[in-house]
Amino acid sequence: MEYKLNDIRPFLIEKLKQEHCLWSYENDSIQDIPDDVLVELVMMYLDIEEINMLFLLFDYKKVKRAWIENVVAQGERYYNLNYFIAWYYFRVKQPRSYVKAMATRQLNKRLAA
Repeated sequence: MEYKLNDIRPFLIEKLKQEHCLWSYENDSIQDIPDDVLVELVMMYLDIEEINMLFLLFDYKKVKRAWIENVVAQGERYYNLNYFIAWYYFRVKQPRSYVKAMATRQLNKRLAA
């Protein structure tokens, strides 16, 4: 299906609402959801079609940074998902080692802050 760039963000937000992923947001503030949180929620709760849309909406580096900082940082909880994303979207040669290293890096950043 073909989407216009201006339609992607509202579409993704609507899909997240349907999945009850935005319950903590007031209806007025849902449209103001930060980009990194949008990437996080789409990657964690929606399907490949919607994840693909993130790369139309944001540049590769922004998506990757949000994934590492928000999804990989959650550690074991999203173990299989992170390996898949590393391999499929970011073409990481050794996804298990990479995800573990990025999770450790994020943990260390948070502990140092």
